[in-house]
Order: sequence, then structure tokens, then C-alpha cells
Amino acid sequence: MAVVLVTGPSGFVGSHVVPALLDAGHRVVALVRSDAAGARVLGRLPPADRERVELRRGDVTEPDSLPATLAGVEAVVHLVAIPRDRDGGRSLRRVNEEGTRNVVVAMRAAGVGRLVHLGALGVVEDPRLHYATSKARAERLVASSGLAATILKPSLLWGERDGFFNILADLVRRSPLVVPVPGRGRSRFQPLAVTDLARCVVLCLEREATVGGVYELGGPRIWTYREIVEEVLRAMGARRLVLPVPVPMLGAVARGAELLGLPFPVASDQVRQLALDNVTNLDAVERAFGFTPLDMAGHLGYLRKRRSEQEPVVAEPA
Repeated sequence: MAVVLVTGPSGFVGSHVVPALLDAGHRVVALVRSDAAGARVLGRLPPADRERVELRRGDVTEPDSLPATLAGVEAVVHLVAIPRDRDGGRSLRRVNEEGTRNVVVAMRAAGVGRLVHLGALGVVEDPRLHYATSKARAERLVASSGLAATILKPSLLWGERDGFFNILADLVRRSPLVVPVPGRGRSRFQPLAVTDLARCVVLCLEREATVGGVYELGGPRIWTYREIVEEVLRAMGARRLVLPVPVPMLGAVARGAELLGLPFPVASDQVRQLALDNVTNLDAVERAFGFTPLDMAGHLGYLRKRRSEQEPVVAEPA
């Protein structure tokens, strides 16, 4: 059993990683920025598990807040990241890159050596790709940190409260006739269940052999963007025309929405990212961690509910 600090415990990935760590017998220190975030973390857990979670206030973008949060901690699982911004990549750099730098510096100062870092599959340094660049630089910081670090690089993550698939589901709800896909919808992905990612996180902490490892992770099947949209429609029991939209047009609309501060399902940076495939070896998880991840097909039924309705229902003690 270890005392594990989790950054981003109230987010989508954190909401699955924290229970997995508790189920494996670890104690969790949850780094939260607000009382509301702490309430979300505890509210998703059975009452008996809440006793093994300690909430500590801090922010990865505020380095002075981190030393106190590391007291008594034996390992860190760093999950904090944002997928998009509206300021030309500045927020992405501040949270994804500099936030990771702050965590690494604080860990070294506190003498906490073990780190499991959540990277991303298919990211490269490219000035045109703000998210990818911020994540690639964060991974480089971790790899050169001198810590006993493991980097996990998953493809798209699916599961209750996810971002990507819930955004598509919301688009289906708003559009009664058609669902647009970028270009011909041929961009390739390898969706991974978030529960399988959480299992990999736990195994990394248990297996010293994973120290220094960089693991690309994907599900057991490759999906095109169009196939993903069609699977979302099946899961929702909805019928829509899947309409190809030229990528430059979609990018222009996304940029216009950003300039006007209007909501839009994807950022212009994310549209540019679609030029890169997001896949790895089909047996990557099995070879690295010894189990076969769940196939996404037939498992997106949670999308029938809105994201806010996908919160776990936890019974309070009598």
C-alpha cells in the first residue's frame, strides 16, 4: 500500500483512477483547487472509501501551493491537463507544460521519486498544434526529470463522463438531421476504456519494471472518425445523416467561434490535430500489462444520458 497524490482527481480520468487506486489498497491524497472539486471527488465514492482519501488544496499552475500537498506522499499520479483553449495555446502551455514542470520540481524538492504521468498518443512538437506541443513538451520534462517516472500515452478515452464522445452525443442532440464529420472521416483512432487506463496506472505503481517506461496504449480495434460517429448514433438509438464537411471549412468555423467566444464542439487546434492518426499496436496493452482491453463496440450506452447525469449514484449510510 502506498500514499498516492493524484492531480486532477475530480476530472474524467481522475474519477476512474481514484477508485481503482482505493480498490488496490492505496491511500489517496487528492489535489483539488476548490471545495466544490473536493466534494465531487468524495461524492463519487462509497462512504467507506472516503476515509482513505485526504483532500489537499493546491494548483499545478501555482508552484508555491505544491510543497505542502506532497508531505507524506510516496508517489504521484499526474493527470491534470486541458484539451483546448481559446487564447492561441497560452493556457495549454500554462497548464499542460508548465503545470507538469511545477509538479516535477516540487517532487524533487520534497524527495518524492515515483511518478506516473498521463501523456497522450500521437502528440508531436509542432507550432501549428498547440495541444500536441504542450503535451509532447510535458512528456519530455518528465522523461528528463531524473524521477522514477512512467509515461502512459493513451488514444481517445471512453467511459462515463468522458469528453470526446459526450461532445459527439451533444452534437447529435442539437442536430436533428445531420452530424458533420471532418473531411471524409478517415482519421484513425484506437479508443481505450478509461477503466482499462486506470488499471494500467495501478499496475505501474505495483511493478517496478515499468519505471522509465513510455507506453502507448490503445483499445483492441482501430476506428475511423466516421465509424466512431456511427457507433455513437447506434448507442443513442438515433438516426442522422453523416455529412462530410471540408476540413478547411470546419477549421474556419471553429476559429470564428473562438474569436466570438461562441460554443463549438471542437477547437481549431483540434481540427488541425485530425491530420495525424492516433493509433498504436493493437496488442500494446496486452504486451505491456498482460490483459486485453475492452472493445468499445456496444459499450457506449451511457451516452443516452447527458454527461451531468452520468455521475455515479452512491448510497449514503443509513
